[in-house]
Amino acid sequence: MGRLWRHNAVTLLCDGAEFFPALLASLNAARRQIQLETYIFRIDATGERIARALMAAARRGVEVNVLLDGFGCADFPDHWLNALRAAGVNVRFFRPEVLRWWPRRSRLRRLHRKLALIDAHTAFVGGINLHDDRDNAGPEDAPRYDYAVRVCGPVVADIQHTMRQLWLSVAFGPLVARGPQALTRLLSKSQELHADTRPAGVQSARLLVRDNGRHRLSIEQSYLRQIRRAQHEILIANAYFLPGLRLRHALCDAARRGVKVKLLLQGRVDHAILHYATRMLYRDFLNSGIEIHEYQAGYMHAKVAVIDRRWAMVGSSNIDPFSLLLAREANLQIQHADFAQGLRRHMLNKIQRHARQVAPQELTQASLPKRALVWLCYGLVRAGIQVSGYGGGYYQE
Repeated sequence: MGRLWRHNAVTLLCDGAEFFPALLASLNAARRQIQLETYIFRIDATGERIARALMAAARRGVEVNVLLDGFGCADFPDHWLNALRAAGVNVRFFRPEVLRWWPRRSRLRRLHRKLALIDAHTAFVGGINLHDDRDNAGPEDAPRYDYAVRVCGPVVADIQHTMRQLWLSVAFGPLVARGPQALTRLLSKSQELHADTRPAGVQSARLLVRDNGRHRLSIEQSYLRQIRRAQHEILIANAYFLPGLRLRHALCDAARRGVKVKLLLQGRVDHAILHYATRMLYRDFLNSGIEIHEYQAGYMHAKVAVIDRRWAMVGSSNIDPFSLLLAREANLQIQHADFAQGLRRHMLNKIQRHARQVAPQELTQASLPKRALVWLCYGLVRAGIQVSGYGGGYYQE
């Protein structure tokens, strides 16, 4: 778990309407270096603006390093990849897809985090991929519901370190085989700037990453610690929600001891198997006194939480086995009442205006085929994680 840094300036960015203009402004203002990581980078109207900003920065002499997930960006257009590289943008792929039809356990280990760092000064952390937030939306739907933050201050040092560490580890693989001269050229081109760690604000913040090394459980343990300490309220909005037993028990125990627990979950069928598997948990949650609300206005992609109106989490990690056991994720934990209450107000507005509360009778009155579908999907997810070999302990104490 990363260090808790004081004196940061953290700005909440709600949906693409706030995130993309803020990111583009920072890219256009970059003078020395841009580092960017994402799971999906799609060349639609939004993605093209970002790609052109990256190329313009490279042409004016900015070092631009872009790391894309090999599965999420498997269909990234070749002509745009060539254009980016011709402009001087360094593009690399994390675990690139080679034999897409061949089943491999390692395919599940994805780069799912969404991070950007400009001039070692301004960082972006969140859950928003680089594509239009009306993608897949109907004419009456709201844009995709999601969050990110812009941050300056001492915590930027940890963001810079984790991004550079992964960038160099991905880049070193093929270069080691090509000899020390190629490695030397890479290091000379990618010079580490000193992170601007001067005090920038009043918020305390901690970067939490999940990887397959020292930080396997960092995000889950952070959630567990705060849920077990909660005294008044737990508010979670999470698009893909299938917690393991430890988190389930912690949430139910909190509700039974009098903590008000509200979950805002996906109401649209996005990933069908996970969508219906989640409903396997509804009965225990409702019986414990937890409120479940399903977002209805459009597709939901949020991964945030507020506990006791002072502790907040914003990032890329879902609360499901794929994020908590397999993927590389990055969340920012913020401890500051004003920030937490601002996020809380936005989440409650979504619940009150754009969600419906799940009633217990919906479960008892569900048809047999619908119950069977829930059982089947839950079993498929559980079996898939166990077969993958990465699920030890997730479904048992």
